[in-house]
This record gives sequence, C-alpha cells and structure tokens, in this order.
Amino acid sequence: MSLRGGDPAEIGGYPLEARLGSGGMGTVFLARTSSGRPVAIKLIHQQFAGDDEFRIRFRQEVAAARRVSGAFTAAVVDAAPEAEQPWMATTYIEGPTLAQHIAAEGPLNGAELRRLAIGLAEALRDIHRVGVVHRDLKPSNVVLSPEGPRVIDFGISRAADQQTLTMTGRVIGTPPFMSPEQLQAPRGVGPRSDVFSLGTLLVYTATGHGPFDADSPYMTAYQVVHEEPSLDAVPMALRAVVESCLAKEPEGRPSADELLVLLRDLPADLGGTGADGAGAGRTRDMNTHHHLVTPAGPAIGAPGAGSTDTSIGRRLRRRWRPVLAAAVAVAAIGGGAAALKAGGSGGNGDEGKSVAAPAAALPAGFGPWRTTVQGGRADISDELRCVAPGDALFCGGGGVIATRVRPQDGSRVWTAKSLGVPVQGMHLVGATDDTVLGYRFAAENDPQGPPSEVVALDADTGRELWSVASGSQSTAVTGRTQDAVVAGTAVVTVDASNSRFEARDAHSGKTAWTTPFPADTQCAAIPAGPRLFAMCAQNAELNASEVRHPTLFTVDRASGALGSPLAVDGPAVPVGVDDDGLVLLKEHMEGPASVGYDAVARVDPNSPKVTYSRLAKTYTGTPGMVNGTVYVSGQTGLVTAIDPATGRQKWSRQTSVEGASGPAAGDDALYFSSATGRVVALSPRDGKPLWTTDPQAEGLTGEQGASPRVTVAGRAVIVAAADNTLFAFDAQKPPKSG
Repeated sequence: MSLRGGDPAEIGGYPLEARLGSGGMGTVFLARTSSGRPVAIKLIHQQFAGDDEFRIRFRQEVAAARRVSGAFTAAVVDAAPEAEQPWMATTYIEGPTLAQHIAAEGPLNGAELRRLAIGLAEALRDIHRVGVVHRDLKPSNVVLSPEGPRVIDFGISRAADQQTLTMTGRVIGTPPFMSPEQLQAPRGVGPRSDVFSLGTLLVYTATGHGPFDADSPYMTAYQVVHEEPSLDAVPMALRAVVESCLAKEPEGRPSADELLVLLRDLPADLGGTGADGAGAGRTRDMNTHHHLVTPAGPAIGAPGAGSTDTSIGRRLRRRWRPVLAAAVAVAAIGGGAAALKAGGSGGNGDEGKSVAAPAAALPAGFGPWRTTVQGGRADISDELRCVAPGDALFCGGGGVIATRVRPQDGSRVWTAKSLGVPVQGMHLVGATDDTVLGYRFAAENDPQGPPSEVVALDADTGRELWSVASGSQSTAVTGRTQDAVVAGTAVVTVDASNSRFEARDAHSGKTAWTTPFPADTQCAAIPAGPRLFAMCAQNAELNASEVRHPTLFTVDRASGALGSPLAVDGPAVPVGVDDDGLVLLKEHMEGPASVGYDAVARVDPNSPKVTYSRLAKTYTGTPGMVNGTVYVSGQTGLVTAIDPATGRQKWSRQTSVEGASGPAAGDDALYFSSATGRVVALSPRDGKPLWTTDPQAEGLTGEQGASPRVTVAGRAVIVAAADNTLFAFDAQKPPKSG
C-alpha cells in the first residue's frame, strides 16, 4: 500500500516505503534500517499523543514487546514512547494475517492446522515465561510468515506481576476472542486468559467462525461468559484440547506449557469432526469414558476412535486437567496402586484382596521424608505412582520408566528415564519378585521408534532386561491408558498392531502365549484377583466412540484361551473384584454423555452370568474398590461407600480434600489424596474422618479422574503428588494440619 499524502517521509530516522495498515490506535508503515533491513513502524495517532493514560498504555506495550521478543513474535528494533508522536519499530514479518488468510482461502485443516496450533502455543509459552499476558490474541494479530506463525501487537498486554491498566469507559479487547474474566473483571486477567483466547482462535481457524458467535458484540460477550462453546465443526482430535482451553474458570484451563504438550501429541492429520462428519458439541473423550486402574499402575486418559493408534485419549498426553479429568473417573481394581500385602508384589494376582501388613510396622529405620524424582524431560513433570512389595518401593510415571526408592528415607537406588513426551496417566505397569515393568515413550526426534514400549527392569539394579512395543486400544475399550498388566510372574500386553494379547515371563521376556482378539473387536486385559478377564468392543462402536455393548471373556492365564463371551449391558467400568468375581459400575447416559453411575454389575465367572443392582441415585466422581467395598470420591470431597452385592449405600462422608483419588487401605483406615498431596484418613466402618493433612505440593484441586496416589508400606503412608513429588510419614503421626 503506497504512502498517502500527509504521511511522514521518515520516522525516527527510518525512511518510510509503504503504508502497511491503519487501526484505531495507530498506523503501521514499512521502513528500512540503514543496513537495508525491513522494519514495521507503528506510529500512534496524533489525537492520542496528549492522552496521559494512553501514553502509559503505549509505554507498557513497548516494554512488553521488548520482554517477549523471540522466535514467535516480532522483535523490537527501536522505540520512542516519549516522542511528541510515539512510535515503535519491530522486525517486519512478511505474510498475511490469519484473518486475511482465512477470508481469502477458508479455514485450515489437517497438518497445517496442527502446525499453526503448536506454533501459537509455543508463542504463548514464550510470552508467559517472561511474565507477560497478551490480552488481545485474535486472527488479525497473528501473521503467517514463511517460518511459521508470529504473534504481534502487544497494545493491551501487561506484565503478569503488574496491575492491569483499564481505560475508563472502554472495553479493551475483542469480545469474540476475550475470556470470561476479561469481560467481567479485567484487573484479574492472567496468563490463562490468553489460553482461552487461543482456544477461540483455533476454533475460528478450523471452522471460519468463533465458538461464541452471535448477532451482536453484546450477545457474543454474554455467550462467552455464560454459554457452552459451539464446537460441532472442529475436528474431533483437536476438539478435546480446545474444549479444555475454553473452561469458564481460569484454573480449569491448561497452562501454555501444558497445552503445548497436548497439541504436540495430536495426530499429524487431525481428521474430521466424527464418524458422520458432523461431530458432536462435546466429545466422548470429555464425557463418557472412565478409567481403570490396576494395582501396578493407574491410568487417566480418554478414548479414541477407530482401530488404529489415533486414540484421542492416547494422545491427550501429560499432564493435566480439571476440564478433561472432571469429565472422567478412574476405577481402581482392588484398591489401586496404594494397598498391597506386605511382602506381595504389585499386580501379582492379589489385586482384590489388598490389606495392610498384619503387624502394621514401619520400615526399619523409617523417618518422614520428601523427594522429587526427575524424569527424562526437564520441561515436563508428572505424578508418579508406586507399589511396595516386600521392603522395596518402586515408582514410575511420565518421564520416569521406573525408580527404586528406599521406603525408610526416600533415597533412590536407581532410576530409569524416558526421553519422550509421556502419555497422561500412564504410570508403572507393576512388579514381580525380581522385575519392575514400566513404560517408555519415543523421543520426538525418533519417529521410527515405537510410540510406547513396555520395559522390563531388574528390580535390584534397574538394568533393562527387555522391551516390547505396546498397543494403544485399551483406552478406547475400558477408558484406561494402562496397556499392560502383571498377572503372577507374567506380563500381558497388547501388541503394537492392536490385534492380540501377548503374555511373557516378566523377567526373561520369553513369550508364553499369544491370543488373537475376536473378529472385528479391540480388547483390553483386566486382572481380577487370581483371574484374568478380557473386555472387548466392536470396531463399529469404537469408530463411533460409543462403546455400549462390551463383551467379557475369561482368559486362561496358562494358555491365553478365551472363555465363552459374556455380554455386558454397558457402558460399564470395571472397578474391582468380589469373591473372585469382577465388579463393574454401570454408567448413566444422557444422550452421548455419561453423568455418573446408576448400577453395580457383578460378573460370576463360574456361572457365567452378570447380575445388576440399581443404585439409589446416580453417583458422580472417581470410583474405586478395596476390601469388598466400592467407593466414589466426588470432585468437592464427598466420599460414598457402596455395597457391591446390593448396590446399597453404606455411608457418605464430606471431606475437605477436593478431587481426591483413592481408596488405599491401611491399618483400619482408608486413604484418599489429591494432587496437592493433601491426605484424608477415613474409618472404613462409617467414614468418620481420622485425620487430614495440609497440602504438600503445588497441584490442581477439585480434580476428578486421577488414580490412587497413596501407597501403604506397613504403617508408612507414601504419597505421590504433583511435579514428581513423593513424601512419606507414619500413619500414627501424620503431618499436623493448620
């Protein structure tokens, strides 16, 4: 665009070549440095030059732009915020804005959409790391350069540690891309406001319209604050991530770092909006799948669609999130990772009969301790999960394949690390007397390697014994991301092609048997006391993300032979064992969404048959089972005990630990804990609180969907918390609260 009459010939000694555009606050020109380098100069309109409040804002813009100059923004070259007519020069970024591109070419899709999303998340990460909040992320502030997207215009940004400057009588921002808090209380806007804006931006990029579009800015603003987003046309793989960004409350959204991990793990081709091409406003990943935990390793995840390794739940990797997690629940097989017999092994067939050590003694030389176990990626942390066979403690999760920790003092004997981006909720597989099994994830620079492997390590030395590529369809079938289970001295995995079970000797890796899945199905292994089950779902239901008619088979642990099929009135989630039978909770569906549990199902493998008991009401929360009782821990701290034989409520108790995972059984106590490391001990008889501790780590509260975080080693309570934190204390001398 040529210069116009009245435009200056130069600004700050930079000769002007062209007018790039003009907005409400200023005009942008193309200029050159003395070396010939092109720069973009933003010249503030004359009418604002005498406005002291505006000058403060412009000074703030210059300071913010200087702080965030990096690979994903326009670097500041020069500026004169105190000039008679203020100006700022930045690196000139050649390319159309995102708004211009979509107006001319239409929405983006596939790999192009994924690259843009990752680039913008990287930009937000860099912006937020230097303490700046952009506050006006929108299509016209994104330039599509040949090197990737660049975020420009920090005109209403601020340092996160400074108070927001709000101009009197003006709405600052662009309503279709503003967060609810920005519209309601702009002085409280923080970095996750930008994450919300990025969510709306990605919807616009994928569909050509925003998630809250309305006939007027006022109605748009109302819908941003009060209504659910319209995501029907967003590709299903991206939709689950976007929905997490659009949580109404800031704490319900991922950080830019967490969002980047999620986006990087999306499939290269994001695919369509659903099996019918139309999609659904809220995906099955967010609403209908629950999660199974074996004693050796819990799982959080979401289901996928189809029979290949494109499961969304598989790909919503580490590490977060209330919005994703609040819509799902973890079912604990026999008490989860927390309650193991003294001298027993995690996942060795004693899952449903876990009890505290009879003597309830402390490990020799025990004293309260706290430690952090660093994984293979310094930029990604996780929560660990542990098992305590004999006098050992093994933990794993995220970037830690497994580590051996001395339970008496928390010192580490050995640690094996994974360099790849971890899958959310995939922790330790389990342990036998001489072997520890965990997961290893492929590094991003190793595209030829398997995405994930089951790795066997020598329990004494941590030396790798063998590894095998692991399949990924367990999540879609049962809602768990535990793709391998320990059964006695063997480990049962799903092969890399998701077509069969494979059983190996845990220590030697020698194959004991392989069993193909029934035709047109995908299956997952479920340990249930001394028995092993397979739960299978038809490919057609998996493709539609509607697993409502699963089939159960007993699995002969010696040969792998499948028993007769047993139909289950689903969807139903395995939660534990009772008298060697499998116990499931039946989900209550409202349309495509699960809103809780309304019945208990018990599978008698000797009959075989399934019996159902209705619950008095629909219970929501994270289910688990230990010592013959089913427990559901709600998001607000309510814990309910249910008799699996009758479906009757035994007791219900409100606790102060929000979003607690559990249960874990100790010496006449049940333990529930949140990601902050806050623990509550309840009496198993009536739910009476015995004690509660204070938080021990910076973690999310109000979460649902996490697996048990407490491991009991005699009288020692070992707790896993956010950021790879482990700590331990005497159950009879818990940390004082308050």
